[in-house]
Amino acid sequence: MESDMARFTDGQQTPQRPPAYQPARARPPRPPADPALQQRSWAALMLAVLSLFAMMMMSSNVRRSVYVVALALLFALIALWLAISSMSRARRGRTGRPRGVVLATILGAAGSVLSAFVLIGFAMFWPQLTQFSSCLSGANTVAAQQACQQQLSNSVGSEVGVLGG
Repeated sequence: MESDMARFTDGQQTPQRPPAYQPARARPPRPPADPALQQRSWAALMLAVLSLFAMMMMSSNVRRSVYVVALALLFALIALWLAISSMSRARRGRTGRPRGVVLATILGAAGSVLSAFVLIGFAMFWPQLTQFSSCLSGANTVAAQQACQQQLSNSVGSEVGVLGG
């Protein structure tokens, strides 16, 4: 032990450095995803975008809006299923994740949550919304439309007050 110290101080031999930190070996790149999984991924992405686009297409016609939101929920759920299943099939096949599948998963989840909340809102306030829709269909002036808006606001506010306690 002392001879090692003597050599170090004499400068004849440099001490051995511990090996530098070596990260774990990088995995070899996976082969690209199967074309069928890639198509499945793109279909999921298109359905997720369509779902979000459909949420923007709601109109003042409440009955039509319910159908649009229900279809948006259906599209979002199908997109989510396609995206998750393509990711799991790629993992089982030991291939790379298909392009766009993560974005499709995120947009599908966002679309399904958003449309589910809107459908719950429609269910909670259905009488008020149908009354508002019929009021708007008879309103020919801006003042009449504002009166319908105020009536909806008052009726929803009273309903929320009842629900809150």
